Amino acid sequence: MSHNSTDRPTTRRARRSQDRLLEQERQAQEQGRYNDDGHYYAPLHAGEQPDAHGDDSPGHGQQYGNRDVDHSGNGHYEDGQYVDAHAVDGHYVDGRYVDGHYADAHVADGRFVDAAYADGHHADGHYDNGHYADGHEPVQFDEAGHPVFPQETDAGRRIRRTSKRVRRRRRTVVMFLVVAGFLAVAVFAFQLVSPMLGAQTAKDYPGPGHGSIMFTVDPGSSGRSVATQLVQQGVVESEGAFVDALTKANGTSLIQPGSFQMKLEMKASDAVAVLLSADANRVHYAAIAQNLRQPEVFALLAKATGIPQNQFDTLAKNPASFGLPAQAKTLEGYLAPGEYRFPVDMTAQQILAKLVQNTKDELTQAGVTNPDDQYRDLTIASIIEFEGNEANYGMISGAIENRLNNPSAETGGRLESDATVAYGLGIKSYNITDAQKQDASNPYNTFVRPGLPVGPIGSPKQKAIEAAAHPQANPYYFWVTVNLDTGETLYATTYADHLKNVAKYQAWCDANQGKCK
Repeated sequence: MSHNSTDRPTTRRARRSQDRLLEQERQAQEQGRYNDDGHYYAPLHAGEQPDAHGDDSPGHGQQYGNRDVDHSGNGHYEDGQYVDAHAVDGHYVDGRYVDGHYADAHVADGRFVDAAYADGHHADGHYDNGHYADGHEPVQFDEAGHPVFPQETDAGRRIRRTSKRVRRRRRTVVMFLVVAGFLAVAVFAFQLVSPMLGAQTAKDYPGPGHGSIMFTVDPGSSGRSVATQLVQQGVVESEGAFVDALTKANGTSLIQPGSFQMKLEMKASDAVAVLLSADANRVHYAAIAQNLRQPEVFALLAKATGIPQNQFDTLAKNPASFGLPAQAKTLEGYLAPGEYRFPVDMTAQQILAKLVQNTKDELTQAGVTNPDDQYRDLTIASIIEFEGNEANYGMISGAIENRLNNPSAETGGRLESDATVAYGLGIKSYNITDAQKQDASNPYNTFVRPGLPVGPIGSPKQKAIEAAAHPQANPYYFWVTVNLDTGETLYATTYADHLKNVAKYQAWCDANQGKCK
């Protein structure tokens, strides 16, 4: 019969001790069995009968199986245990077979004791006086002779419970982080795809809209980018509404570059209808500002229309084909500023012809009809725009006429304009060096060349043209803008007074670093 302790060993050595005891009992069971009192006896052989005790257990002086035990007084039972058995002929002693070589072997207190190992160091792992023979921890036994292992201490239980709590908290924290991360990703994905899946009702204006706005679709624009621009400019209420309407119209790939006349706060489906309308209703929109030079205008036209810029450059080399006078070497000055809406099928020749004709029309409106006079006034008008603001156009035009019409005056008939020198150098700057002013190779250098430069230095607007055609009479020969923010301009009749005004301009520049470049 095997007995297992209900107490869990708390050390590895105690566990090993328990395993060895269980192994010994197993081996004992293979060789024999225990009676009801827990004493071991050998199994009966075939044909043997139990004794008069009525069971299989041996009594005092009883035969053990088919082996005899010496009852000569050398071995006897005391209190149910066989004591001081001198086994010399291979008898069983207290449930253990003695081969006769252990004359002093006896059983004491339920344990087999060998006199040859009196020091308690038994090599095969038997117990002696309650101690394990290999010198490890003592093992306690209960009343039935079964080993009792140490109980777990309170400190050990507290440590074990604490470790479990720590592990439980760690698992909780990890699970929380995993769930939180999953929820964050789910929310982000929902917000990203919900407009495309129609999970939310897109806001839309009821229409039909009001006002007017020119909306431009750049080459390569996608439906989504167009929707973003429409919302930003107040044409439609939401990107989702426009994308939905565009999808229903199967027009995602049909939007073409160009400019479209639209309304503010349009219904999304109406905006789609305009963008997908026939080519006749679509235009190329271009806004040409004043003071732009010919290369700048051509770059802007190319971007607005998609026509290569070199086509405009080539056409400008033949100004006579646009009806300009012989002294005109380019189209500079004739590219009238303003907002344009060119039909999408308009050619580069047709676009330039329209700009030139607008300039001629403005000159005619100003009372200048002769082509040569037009060229002269257009040149003066382009200088006026760079030298001052609209409030000073008339005064500056009068001072220019004073210089041109009085070559014997202090200025010697020279305009001495920084703007013309800068144009000839291909730069835009208010600061012209003395060396640059003395460079006679520059055909636009009005410091060394009397009279007007060889041609206009930009494309002037209507008001500058009118000022050039109708200058304001005044006694001045000199002018300088002393405040570039307000456009305040001071005039002088002599060069000495002019230098005083120039000093004021320099003082303003020193107080406003970076604005007088």
